[in-house]
Amino acid sequence: MALDLTSLLGARRDDTVGTMVRGLIGSEILRIAGEIRELVAQGKQVCNLTVGDFSPREFPIPAQLGDAITTALKAGETNYPPSDGVLTLRQAVVRFYERALGLKYPLESVLIAGGARPVIYAIFRAVVDAGETVIYPVPSWNNNHYSYMVGAKPVEVVTSPEHGFMPTVEQLAPHLSEARLLCLCSPLNPTGTMISPEALKDIGQRVVEENRKREAQGRKPLIVMYDQIYWTLTFGQAKHVTPLELVPELAPYTVFVDGISKAFASTGVRVGWAVGPPSLISRMKDVLGHVGAWAPKAEQVAVARFLDDVPAVAGYLETMKKRVDERLVALHQGFSAMKAAGLPVRTIAPQGAIYLSAQFDLIGKAGLRTNDDIRKLLLDKAGFALVPFQAFGLKADTGWFRLSVGAVSMEEIKVGLPRVEAVLREVVGR
Repeated sequence: MALDLTSLLGARRDDTVGTMVRGLIGSEILRIAGEIRELVAQGKQVCNLTVGDFSPREFPIPAQLGDAITTALKAGETNYPPSDGVLTLRQAVVRFYERALGLKYPLESVLIAGGARPVIYAIFRAVVDAGETVIYPVPSWNNNHYSYMVGAKPVEVVTSPEHGFMPTVEQLAPHLSEARLLCLCSPLNPTGTMISPEALKDIGQRVVEENRKREAQGRKPLIVMYDQIYWTLTFGQAKHVTPLELVPELAPYTVFVDGISKAFASTGVRVGWAVGPPSLISRMKDVLGHVGAWAPKAEQVAVARFLDDVPAVAGYLETMKKRVDERLVALHQGFSAMKAAGLPVRTIAPQGAIYLSAQFDLIGKAGLRTNDDIRKLLLDKAGFALVPFQAFGLKADTGWFRLSVGAVSMEEIKVGLPRVEAVLREVVGR
């Protein structure tokens, strides 16, 4: 007979955990996801635009990649991988970056991990000492939480829709002299916008100038974390650029965050990588070696084979981009039509990633005081689920939301938009 521990465990206690964990804020997105699950369980029709994930039904992984994983498992590739990643995958990433981005790195510049999240954590942990400054724009994904976990001093640069929610060099410049890490992301989660080459070049040149001063002073350099996990997903005239294309002198100070999760709809396959200066990459490897955040060996072997299959990669991306783009365009056009009809909504034309930025200008109308009020209204009355920018570090109630299209069908978008329009008309009395 099993020992029932329920009564001994008792109520949840916070005195069993440390100070850092007690102050750590849980995921707002996961909280919202719980509400959606409840509504779906009740039989409510929901157009779920909350998760930064892909439905395998709408966006299956590449067939060649799936077959390669199966082959690797059957071949017995199930033991520990090397702590910096399987050699063939690191070599494949080097070739991939040279072929697709025009950046030729040595093998020692590549670190493989179980997705992009461990890579980001390793950058923060390897670069930032407690009390040092981290600069990042808001809205942005999880920089606030990583800063908190390493005891950093966060400097949040509030961006504007007029600049696509991207930071400018004028905004960043006053803080660069005190910073140890600058976090940039393009295409940006949550906005689906991209930094312009001009703005990125200005920022890169300023970082190089700052680091030349520090070298003369014997101070630690300012490191740039450039998260480009969505770089393969760009739309229209938008073109992804890397800071090193524009300012090659940034190479000793720049670490790329990348992987297959978004490019190939492979969020659950868990293969990501960092590419950067070998001296920093080697210390990040040590961090992840203790955490054990390695990507599974069979998946690493399979991804190496897939990345070198140039026709398969190109064919998959062509189809995937069309399917993502049609969903983003459908939402953008639908809301643009509502705006033209005088309803209080606007969007930024999609540029990259799987996200659309939308503003519902409803604060102060019909008793709506916060973004969360607007979110609940759209969820309850229109079955339309989205995430407020507060989940990405922006504190003000501005009416801006992230809409993610990786887990919805065109039909769900088609039937969801009229429901939203009806709610907006009810709110404004039209």
